[in-house]
Amino acid sequence: MLRSLFSGISGLRAHQQMMDVTGNNIANVNTTGYKASQTTFQDTLSQMVRAAGAPQAGTGGTNPAQVGLGVRLAGITSNFSQGAAQNTGRDTDLMIQGDGFFVVNNAGQQLFTRNGSFSFDANGSLVSTDGSVVQGWTANAAGAVNTNAATGPISLPLSTLLPPKATANMTVAGNLPADTTNPNPIVTSITTYDVQGNPVTTSASFTKVNPNQWTVNLSDGVNNAGPYTLDFTNGAGPVATPSPVTINGITLDLSGMTSYSGLSTVTASSQDGSAAGTIQSFTISQDGTLTGVFSNGLKQTLAQLGIASFSNPSGLEKAGDSEYRTTANSGNAQLGTAGAAGRGVLQQGALEMSNVDLSQEFTNLVIAERGFQANSRVITTSDEILQDLVNIKH
Repeated sequence: MLRSLFSGISGLRAHQQMMDVTGNNIANVNTTGYKASQTTFQDTLSQMVRAAGAPQAGTGGTNPAQVGLGVRLAGITSNFSQGAAQNTGRDTDLMIQGDGFFVVNNAGQQLFTRNGSFSFDANGSLVSTDGSVVQGWTANAAGAVNTNAATGPISLPLSTLLPPKATANMTVAGNLPADTTNPNPIVTSITTYDVQGNPVTTSASFTKVNPNQWTVNLSDGVNNAGPYTLDFTNGAGPVATPSPVTINGITLDLSGMTSYSGLSTVTASSQDGSAAGTIQSFTISQDGTLTGVFSNGLKQTLAQLGIASFSNPSGLEKAGDSEYRTTANSGNAQLGTAGAAGRGVLQQGALEMSNVDLSQEFTNLVIAERGFQANSRVITTSDEILQDLVNIKH
């Protein structure tokens, strides 16, 4: 039987597989986060017709004579080049700009994806389109994230509450007019908060004693403190007596005050307490930090998304639903944060599109078709030769 017949058959098979891969790439031209695949061929074993001969005295060496036995598929590799960005405006849509994969958990199986089309489910968990739960690290009550801990589900329940914080410090700054002759005190007020988060108006009343001294009395409507003596002899910040200046557990910072002529600019500028707050919205930064914005005007870190990198991304196995799983040749997932250790950064409100190049794929279609046609012609010609051989008998 002619070897060319079997070589042609192997060529048909190989180019059919090339057509299958190309067709799948074109089918996924609009699949979010899809990475195009490409085929490579290699020849099979060759039959030795004549072995190589070494040079001898008076004669030169001879090269081996071999007849190839066809072609086979060497491999199908994924192209992990960056896909184009598509802005969506959805807060839960994320795109990795650079290397790395989102980490998701599907029924206990850890998987990886470039598809950042996420949303929050009824339990407040951040999930992919197939229900896989996005993994990362949850912040503690103080808003700190331990990225050295094991990853877990990222969640943002609508019932998330920021507890109240009692005011411990308040600041009053500005200028007390040294040349004033007005006997009435200068009063400034600010809203502070108790341990239950109830607002309390705390006021500071300044009265001039002499050109370099003032007194201050504090009141929150229930408690009173003072008078404290403020001495501006040195010209800069006052020396308070007694010190520190406090009322009901709140320390008053007066270091930014001055006493110069002509200006009265005293104001209570800040305090560090807050009422309880419910979650209103959230943002996700480039490093994957999920920050909640609360009704009391404060922001706090709630979680941080984990990003996986691999020594050999091409060694990952496609698991369907635009997800991958590790293999023996991909290496273990190296979990970390976006923007660190070579991982890409995140872009909120955008998705990574497929990196399929249609011009290349259509070219591959032509190449696969012509390769298939040429190999089919080899089979036809081999068949004709066999037919001529059979006809010798006649």
